[in-house]
Amino acid sequence: MKYKVILIICIASGSIFAAYLSGTDPSKYKRGSFNFDLDKKYPVEDVLDGDTFEIKTGDGLKTIRMLGIDTPETVDPRKPVQCFGKEASDMTKSLLLHHFVNLEIDKGRSSIDKFGRFLAYVYRDDGLFINEHLLKNGFAREYTYGKVYSFQKHFKVLQSEAEKRLLGLWKICN
Repeated sequence: MKYKVILIICIASGSIFAAYLSGTDPSKYKRGSFNFDLDKKYPVEDVLDGDTFEIKTGDGLKTIRMLGIDTPETVDPRKPVQCFGKEASDMTKSLLLHHFVNLEIDKGRSSIDKFGRFLAYVYRDDGLFINEHLLKNGFAREYTYGKVYSFQKHFKVLQSEAEKRLLGLWKICN
């Protein structure tokens, strides 16, 4: 019994230390899992940034990070607000606040990032594919972290088209 307790303490300490080394604040690290019901629409409670928002579930609030895209930073305390960050954040707020969303997980990769946020493709209650919309209109860049994801090729094409047409951040931030 004594050795089991020591083993558990070592594993927990190792997880916290690994989170510290990766830059994650261990006090904010969310454990556990959440299985998205593909048929359920979740109410959006808050938009934290252009690519991150919170939904309300039966288990409380869950933070969602849109998979395959990255918008300029507005809330990272380590960085100043980036070019077109406010516009991207405002666009995401206008698209998601007072709406419900369906979430889709990419089965080929982890559904949680190093900060404990759930990674998902996001569809608004009227069917609008939010990740795609933000890329297509120049509010986001394609973002691959680690493994390839299902929409990677499509998202890269959308970014390239937005760049060529000088939409959004591609006009302002170049």
